[in-house]
Amino acid sequence: MSTDALPLPAQKSYRLRLFVAGSTLRSRHAIENLQRVCDDQLGGQFDLEVIDVYQQPELAVEYQVIAAPTLVKLLPLPIRRIIGDLSATERVLHGLDLIPLPPPSRQDA
Repeated sequence: MSTDALPLPAQKSYRLRLFVAGSTLRSRHAIENLQRVCDDQLGGQFDLEVIDVYQQPELAVEYQVIAAPTLVKLLPLPIRRIIGDLSATERVLHGLDLIPLPPPSRQDA
């Protein structure tokens, strides 16, 4: 029996909070982009809450959100924040710790 087997990222449970500012086009894009990433990559192992900072400004203060849209990954630790409409899928996957950072693109000559 091998002891070096690691759990797959899809087996983790993710707790995500997406802070948006009203029903703007940018907010809708962020929701759609995040929903697509969650459906494609997390296999149902996520809890996603969308929070409108206009309706619940106290939560924006509590989670230290200074711009919207902002995704806050609460679990698994560490807590991460990703700001923007989440259209850069690779950046979102890095923020969720689903794929490692790529090696630097500069080549030392």
